[in-house]
Amino acid sequence: MNPYYPIFLNLDGRKCVVAGGGPVALRKVAALLERHADVTVISPRLCAGLGKLACDGKIRIIHRHYRAGDLKGAFIAVVATSNQAINLKAAEEAKNKKILVNVADNPRQSDFIVPSIVSRGSFAIAISTGGKSPALAKKIRTRLEIEFGTEYAALALLIEEVRHEIKKRRIKVSSHTWQEAIDLDSMIEMIKQGQPEKARDNLLQKLQRRHS
Repeated sequence: MNPYYPIFLNLDGRKCVVAGGGPVALRKVAALLERHADVTVISPRLCAGLGKLACDGKIRIIHRHYRAGDLKGAFIAVVATSNQAINLKAAEEAKNKKILVNVADNPRQSDFIVPSIVSRGSFAIAISTGGKSPALAKKIRTRLEIEFGTEYAALALLIEEVRHEIKKRRIKVSSHTWQEAIDLDSMIEMIKQGQPEKARDNLLQKLQRRHS
């Protein structure tokens, strides 16, 4: 298989169709909802989790098996039924309509695979083995979840504030200068100690000095 091109998609308000109603489909739907996607699920039966999401009005349900035409208007499609013939039919329709498709547990039929994610607010690390070993990706994710805590979400927001401030002051900063100025260990320690303002000011001062 060819190597994958890693990418983060903006799914906010985008129509995403999920074929399948079991636990695998539930995991896929939950990940889509976390990214504010507009989710439609097609399945004659639903697991308890999907049923609750439907009752809460968080997803739309089509109570039957997938049919040709169900992917109309979809930005991406996720196929996670237990019927391989249906999975193949849905994947073929997606490809014909130029809709990105993920077929659960079948990377060869998929346009994209979903990596294992360490997520801390807007900070995210994606781990993938190219579909070769999801278990290894999960194992590495578990290790990284210990190393990267919620303070990294705060750090991302802090640096965003500094970027806006630098732009407002019309200061041009190169990528190399940013790398030199961001002292990761000390900034994380300041955030852990409840001193995000200090970390922010220190970074801003470093950037200004290097610019001068």
